[in-house]
Order: sequence, then structure tokens, then C-alpha cells
Amino acid sequence: MFPVLIVVLFSLSWKISDSTQPAEEFLHCLSLHFHNSSSISELVYTQHNSSYSSVLKSSAQNFRLSTPSTPTPLVIITPLHASHVQATVHCCKKHGLQLRIRSGGHDFEGLSYTTTYEVPFVVIDLLNLRSVRINVEKGTAWVESGATVGELYYEIAKRSRTLAFPAGIGHTVGVGGHLSGGGFGLLFRKYGLAADNVIDARFIDVKERILDRKSMGEDLFWAIRGGGGGSFGVVLAWKLKLVAVPAIVTVFTVSKTLEQNATKLVHRWQYIAHKLPKEIHMSIGISRVKSNENEKMTIQASFRAVFLGSIDELLPLMEEKFPQLGIVKEDCFEMGWAESNLYSTQFPIGVPLETLLNRNRKSILSKLFFKAKSDYVKQPIPETTFEGWWPKFYKEEAKSAIMVFVAYGGKMDEILETETPFPHRAGNLYSISYVVDWEEEENKNSEKFMSWIRRIHNYMTPYVSKSPREVYVNFRDLDIGTNEINDKENSHEQAKIWGIKYFKNNFDRLVHVKTMIDPENFFRHEQSVPPLPCLLKKGANSNSLGSL
Repeated sequence: MFPVLIVVLFSLSWKISDSTQPAEEFLHCLSLHFHNSSSISELVYTQHNSSYSSVLKSSAQNFRLSTPSTPTPLVIITPLHASHVQATVHCCKKHGLQLRIRSGGHDFEGLSYTTTYEVPFVVIDLLNLRSVRINVEKGTAWVESGATVGELYYEIAKRSRTLAFPAGIGHTVGVGGHLSGGGFGLLFRKYGLAADNVIDARFIDVKERILDRKSMGEDLFWAIRGGGGGSFGVVLAWKLKLVAVPAIVTVFTVSKTLEQNATKLVHRWQYIAHKLPKEIHMSIGISRVKSNENEKMTIQASFRAVFLGSIDELLPLMEEKFPQLGIVKEDCFEMGWAESNLYSTQFPIGVPLETLLNRNRKSILSKLFFKAKSDYVKQPIPETTFEGWWPKFYKEEAKSAIMVFVAYGGKMDEILETETPFPHRAGNLYSISYVVDWEEEENKNSEKFMSWIRRIHNYMTPYVSKSPREVYVNFRDLDIGTNEINDKENSHEQAKIWGIKYFKNNFDRLVHVKTMIDPENFFRHEQSVPPLPCLLKKGANSNSLGSL
């Protein structure tokens, strides 16, 4: 079979020019190590393959990072088996190629499929590794990293209306990246993060070994559940603990403009939402809209909730805890938990459950040109601060901007910040996500949109978390500590800047785990966790890095 593989692989690469010699050497290496596939030409895509562009763009969710000037991989591998991943790791190491790993492509800065480094790289796209196996009796699931959150939810819902998993609401998000960074969603106030409910994993390390929780050890198992994707190896699959939900949940969305007292309601929400029962997930979406009364622009705050219970249970609770919002029965709808995730991404009520399976259907932060940032709020923000915010939304570049507040509290207050690398637990009232997007024809002026969101972010500095100003690693932001990248590795100064913001004191432990599992820093990207030797040669003090 090997001679056949060699012929097929070289038929893929015969058009590659001399300047891309590394690709030819890499493909030859693959031909010697790729096993268990009779359709190798369907799994390996070079830059001159007719399907290369469509495969690359198929999971590229932020089109800001899919322009003609964006660096692209020499080769894309779409493995069918663990052995294909092992072979790719082996050949990248042998020929000095960097490796990026993509599941759903939702990385806000595109680090799973592009790079700011001027080095040749390869992408492993886990699209074909997407099986989901549910064990209703044991309340567990094995899901491969290339599956989407929507595919996971669909398979759970097909088998049980009273089982769920506490991951995010974006149904096109890849499970691999989502779990790697923590993963919060509609159930996180009740059951914690997605990563908090991972009980085992199948993992390929830099030595090409396939490890499970027992063989990788608790330190590495800790690191992959929230330490960010692309730093430690390739997680092939995750074993999840499913959680109990009622067969019926209740949802509502109530929108208020400035003229309808939105400012005071948003201000009041800060004192209430994090104290509500664990069964309620509450958020606010803030954006610019046209007023129904006079067609002039105004600011609208949309208060959204998902409640694990019936309308009759929810209404008296809201009347007691947040009467100012004025929730009535007509505002509320009952549905299954899986359907509530579609509702929360603004799909119409009644869309078929199969919508969760559509990997290409546009949802929030999907197939847009956008820039995003995040914050955590520990003290209520003054009403005057919100009043100072609103004029900024009337700027032309903010026409599609949105801010989302998500209430914390509940279970998140009970889990120690050292339990997983994700540290943003007790003490947070809510998180803020800032997003600005624009159309393709506006991308040549993208800097004005980027500048707007940076100004908004700077405006919020006095009112959000400090020392560090915390950031969610799944909302990666290359503005943080990486403006001066000039080599293949993160410097100590850069790494500490973003590392502390993403992980707080957990960053030190992540550095030690990285040093043990990947001391040569093979698995790396612009904001990957660096190994200790890398930090030391940049001038770090080893005594400052903590210990396991």
C-alpha cells in the first residue's frame, strides 16, 4: 500500500514550486507514515489542490482573518484516525513545520488556522473526527474534538429530554477548542463550565503517544481542561459527565430602549442577576437600534433568560427578585433544553432540532468580519458610566456593535479558581463581551472598527477587574502582550502579560505542565503556554514561576 500512497501524495504536490520545498518533504514523510486510509487524496490538501480554499474557509468563522494577505498553511490534514494525527505530528517535527489544530474555527484571532509568524505551518482540521456516543444509563458521553456543540446537544436530545451538558450556546463551535478553554453556557450557574464536567480524555502528545487520564496524569489532565487549545498536544476525544435538566425549560427576551428606562434597568440588573437561583441564566445584549416611535437611533438592552422550570415557577420568582423588569406570562415560552440553545442564539421559536447539526448556518459571531474583547466585573458599574457609554454607540463604525453581559454567581462561586486553569470564579458579578463587526466591502477600512472597540475597552478600564484585568481565554485577543512578536516563541514579558490575564495564578502551574509535556515547545502559537526553558532564556526568574 505504501507505494500507492507515495504516488497519490506526490500527485497532490507536483505543482508546488521550489520555494515550497518543505511541503514536498512533509508530504513524502506522510506517505511513509499515513496508515489506515484508502482515500488519502481526500484527507490531504495542498495550496494547489482545487479543494484547498474551500476546506480552509469552511471552518474559518472570522472573515477578518481570511483575506488575500492572511498567511495560509502549506498543507491541511483532515484525519480520519488517531494514526493520521500521530503521523502529522511526527512529520511536522521532522521537517521543522509549525502545527495548528482546528475543531470549529471559532478562535477569535484565527490562531487555529493562520499565524502572524513568518514560518511555514500545517493545519490539522479535526472535521472528520466528530463522533458522539451517549450512554444514557451512566449519564456520560464520549465526543470527538471535531464535533460541534450543536452535534453534541442533538445527540443528547435524541436520547433523553432530561439530560444535558453545560457547554456554550453557539451550535457551530467545535467541542475541542470550547472545552480546551473552559466553556460557559446556559447551565454554568447550575453545573459549572463544560471543562468542569470532563472526566476523561484521549490525547496525543509531542512524542506521538495516545494517552488517557490515567496515563497522562492529573497535572496534564488539569491543564487541558481550560488551559487553552494548541499548547499541550492534540485532544482527540473527551469523556463528559452529563447533567440533569427538566423536560421543560422557560425562556424570555424583554427589550427596553433608553426611552423605556433601559439605563436604570441595566444598572439594577447588576445587583440582582448573580444572586438569582442557580436555575436561571440571565444575560443582557446591548446594541443600537431604530426607535419604533420616531425611527431615530436609540440604544436597546435585551434582557434574556433561560430558567430550568416552568412559566408558573418563573413568574413569581421574577416578580420577587426583579419586579422592575415587569416580566409577564406573554413574554415567556416553554421548550426543551436543547431548543433553548437555539433560542438563545436568536433562532425563531419552532425551528427544527436538526438546525443544531448545520455546521454552516450563520449564528452569533459566525461568518463575520469582527473584533472582540472581554472583561469581568466585580463591582456594580455606576449609572453615569452607562450614560457615558451610549453616545459611543451612535458612531458610524458602531452600527453593528454589541455588548453582552452574562451573570455569574451560583455554582461558579463554589468552585475554587485552582480547580481548573479557568480562574474566573467567585467574586465576579458578570462578564462583558464586546463585539464590533463589519461588511466585506468595509474591510479595507477595518482599522476604524478596531479602533472603536479599543476605545470602548479603554473607557471601561476603571470599572472592571484589576491586577490583573481578567480576560476569557476562549475570547483570545492579540492586542494583549503580542504587539511586538518578532520570533517563533513568546517572550517571557509577553507571555506573562496575557498569561496572567487569562489564567491569573494558574499560569505558573500551566508553565510547569508545559515544561514537562512539551519542553521543546513544539505545540505553540502566538498565545500558547511557553515551557520553562523558553522563559528562562528570556530572563525569567525560575523562583517566580511557582511549582506543582
